[in-house]
Amino acid sequence: MKLNLLPSLVLLGLLPLKAVLADDPQARDIARDVYFVNHFFAVDNISYGSKRHPMQLFNQPSRGKGRGHKLERHLNNRYDKGDIKARDLVIFRSGQLRSTGILVDIYKDAGRPLSFAIWLPALRKIRRHSEPDQADIWGGSVFTYGDIYLRKPSDERHELLGRVEFSQCLGSLDDSRLQAPDPWCGIKGKEVLKLRSYPRKSGWWYDWRDQYIDPESHADYRSEYFKDGRKIKIIDKAWKSMGLADPRGQYWRYWYGINLRTGARGMAWVAEDQVRWNQKVKNSLWSLATLRKLSR
Repeated sequence: MKLNLLPSLVLLGLLPLKAVLADDPQARDIARDVYFVNHFFAVDNISYGSKRHPMQLFNQPSRGKGRGHKLERHLNNRYDKGDIKARDLVIFRSGQLRSTGILVDIYKDAGRPLSFAIWLPALRKIRRHSEPDQADIWGGSVFTYGDIYLRKPSDERHELLGRVEFSQCLGSLDDSRLQAPDPWCGIKGKEVLKLRSYPRKSGWWYDWRDQYIDPESHADYRSEYFKDGRKIKIIDKAWKSMGLADPRGQYWRYWYGINLRTGARGMAWVAEDQVRWNQKVKNSLWSLATLRKLSR
């Protein structure tokens, strides 16, 4: 006769209750779709901005002057060369990081860490480094490497909390000088899925995060991070449909983030006509040669 020991283990404190609850197959499937949307797997390639019309990133600390960067990002999900499945290229076009380039290799072996090659224009050299910690901030912003590149569905346990009404507009930087998009209210009043995710890594910088997700496309409009029962960070994404047969074919118009402990905020945005996908682009764009061509 088999005995179910889970309730006893929970009562004894040997197994956290959330670890038992957050093991829902439906929730895991939704988390995988959210990952699919965020990494644009519905398309072969996608570009955000160009040299003449870059996308914008603005970091605003709680005190002092904010800093802006112009950049472009090109993701090739069908690079398929050797053991590399995909490549992600970022080129900074202004600010202190001007002419810095970052080339990321995503391998066919899903368990293999990503590889980063960075062009440092002051040294005119490429420096390689291993996959950073997911908690490390990216480009001095409120966004982490985990938010942008590294966090996988398998890094967390997931629990579907049901459907709720999203009663707010998404956040935005309220500064007319930046010419940033206004707060997006297309989601206000709509019913969305609420997914709670717990990091598998113990002692992590957040205890759980709640995501508010479109029921059809599974695009994540908002992520709220909690530590010790307090909300510590919010990331909002204004998604738009690519018009593909797969509803998961989405692109974002902007990201907005705020660190509720420090008051620091940040936003990345791009003009709608500067997001392009499924272009006929040579694989040579995603190469070290491209990085070496960058200069001050």
